[in-house]
Amino acid sequence: MANTWSNWSGFVTASPKSIATPADAGELAELVRSAPGPLRVAGAGHSFTPLVQSNGTIVSLEKIEGLVSHDAANNRARVRAGTRLGALMHILQGIGQGLPNMGDIDKQAIGGALGTATHGSGPTLGAYHTQLETVQFVDGQGKLREYSRAGDQDMIHATGVALGAFGVLTEVRMNNIATYRLRRRKWVLPIDDMLRDFETMMAAHRSAEFYYIPFSGYAQFIASDFSDAAPTPRPTEDDEEGLATLRKLRTVLRWLPSLRRALIKGAVKKVPSEDYVQDWLNVYASDRRTKFNEMEYHLPYEEGPKALAEIIALTEKHFPEVYFPMEVRSVAPDEFWLSPFHKRLTCSIAIHHDAANDPLPFMRAAEPILRKYGGRPHWGKMHSLKAADFKKLYPRWDEAMAVRRDIDPDNRFVSPYMAGLFGIPQ
Repeated sequence: MANTWSNWSGFVTASPKSIATPADAGELAELVRSAPGPLRVAGAGHSFTPLVQSNGTIVSLEKIEGLVSHDAANNRARVRAGTRLGALMHILQGIGQGLPNMGDIDKQAIGGALGTATHGSGPTLGAYHTQLETVQFVDGQGKLREYSRAGDQDMIHATGVALGAFGVLTEVRMNNIATYRLRRRKWVLPIDDMLRDFETMMAAHRSAEFYYIPFSGYAQFIASDFSDAAPTPRPTEDDEEGLATLRKLRTVLRWLPSLRRALIKGAVKKVPSEDYVQDWLNVYASDRRTKFNEMEYHLPYEEGPKALAEIIALTEKHFPEVYFPMEVRSVAPDEFWLSPFHKRLTCSIAIHHDAANDPLPFMRAAEPILRKYGGRPHWGKMHSLKAADFKKLYPRWDEAMAVRRDIDPDNRFVSPYMAGLFGIPQ
């Protein structure tokens, strides 16, 4: 029977010669030396680009997971790269630590989240890779390498966002914080008010983001701040029910756009506000069952509102089939060479399309707007850029490519897709 692999949404598929699940770094090193190439690494399949796609070997890290050790005094934990974020949250809570920030999906493996610069929201909060203190990986010749921030900061910055092409990550030591509680609030406001007051509202909270519901004229704002208060019940999550309603209105009222808009606007205005306190691991993640494909671009912070306004206008004029909310977040600048947040405060805009529909017309129409404002694409989400584009967007691109060649001189981790991203002749 042929091997098959697909990402979470089903948009990216592969038929490799082998799907391998090594149990430890030793087995992984032997695979790198001997398995059919190219070798690509699979975490949880939550990327929407063909990063994992290979006709050679797909390596799953699902068995290389769990806590290795921890340092209570400095709030550090060493974990294996295949550890899922959902499991990691409970591991850290059990040792009195917490991730400083998270996105709203906890299904990813920490290795994949690091390698694609996955992030949460907050103008002073960095993406997951900014927590790296130590990285350990198997290089393209099957040798185990380890670098620490204290001993070789440049290598941490070069390999912290690596797309599974600078070696196969095996273990990381992360700088966390002491476990904490958050007060989370949600409320609805007109999108015009949100765009006008974007910088003020995003900066007023430790973590803030908002969702724009297409054809509603309204955004749902979400703010999270530290709290010492006692926990209160988290409201029942109804995101999936809301999506089902938006999908039904789109389908049933396809030929009555004004009625659709009026009904969506009325429903969104009536969404109740939320206000609760919980331990951090019970706040960030949401249930995401309806499958979608996604594009996310990271723009200079001040350009975000203008770009979003254009995306909204494009969607509501030309793409009535779109009903998924648009997500807007902020991310702190960092020093990592291939980080989309390299040296700039960022506004991230994510657009989504139902996985049951072809996402490409919508994504192709939206991408020029996001690029026009200086956007860098999320490595794990849909985009059309190649090496020549990235060379213009990343000041240390050439240095990063030189490090990659040293780590993988025989291009064991270079699939056709990766060759296009990195400008490697095949």
